[in-house]
Amino acid sequence: MKSATTKTRISAAFGTAVFLLMAPGTVAGLVPWWLSGWRVHAAFPGFAALQAVGAVSIVAGLAVLVEAFVRFARKGLGTPAPVYPTRRLIVTGSYQYVRNPMYIAVTALVLGQGILFGSLRVLAYGVLAWLCTHLFVVFYEEPTLRRSFPRDFAAYTANVWRWIPRLTPWNMHGP
Repeated sequence: MKSATTKTRISAAFGTAVFLLMAPGTVAGLVPWWLSGWRVHAAFPGFAALQAVGAVSIVAGLAVLVEAFVRFARKGLGTPAPVYPTRRLIVTGSYQYVRNPMYIAVTALVLGQGILFGSLRVLAYGVLAWLCTHLFVVFYEEPTLRRSFPRDFAAYTANVWRWIPRLTPWNMHGP
């Protein structure tokens, strides 16, 4: 018979995988594909080297996104989805540097595609998606985290910025 923790971990991993496909998969995969067909067009005039920047942005965004999703399931015993939140505030891994690495990663994926494919529509969509995300973070996510983890979230927000990464990792429990 499996322990409750094992069941919780399996449930968290499954829920996280489903949410990864549904939310970031749609925002950073399906919509950019609809907008661009994932066809590489001529680089923006005079900026062919930017296509490499777009490719690096996609790879880096994907790496950070996967790391953050795995961390939610393994350490938080929950998912990034509001319907099945974590039991703990996640402040390790990429979260030691910036409060919203998943959202930054998704934005990097979308903007990277816009740059790589030479698509102004995907770039404009990326900016709009980030703006919607920012409003969601400010008006829903942060107030919810403040209520759920009052002391921990207060310490976290005092030391880690919302969108700009720290140069050194922050450790809630000290060195």
